[in-house]
Amino acid sequence: MDAAYFMSEAIKLARLAYEEGEVPVGCVVVRDGAVIGRGRNRREGERSALAHAEMAAIFEACRALKSWRLSGCDLYVTLEPCPMCAGAIINARISRLYYGAADKKGGACGGVINLFMEDFGHKPQIYGSIMEEECSRLLSGFFAELRKRCE
Repeated sequence: MDAAYFMSEAIKLARLAYEEGEVPVGCVVVRDGAVIGRGRNRREGERSALAHAEMAAIFEACRALKSWRLSGCDLYVTLEPCPMCAGAIINARISRLYYGAADKKGGACGGVINLFMEDFGHKPQIYGSIMEEECSRLLSGFFAELRKRCE
């Protein structure tokens, strides 16, 4: 299985978030070719600033492995991680990060800042623009619909 397959799994979760009225971001954590953590944005539903897709997927993966260390794991997310999620990726020791759409307003992989270039004890390999068009289209559609409702 390749990056497109796992990003497609993250996109499915982003679509679920969209259907729930959440910003459509989905995430999976993968180890040895198997998804061990899934998450989607749930900030509105949980009324929590911490309920990001990456945080939920990392939490579930830690539970699956019975460890906070996710070395050897890959994380696939539909939107460039924010600083909070980038910090969690670093702290969990995720080996590889794959993201879809860039986030010029809040991204921490170069969109606004690149936290992974700082001198932290761990630096995952980063691959951006994975299925970018599909990820971006999902986000753009959500915000266009939201703007129409607010008019």
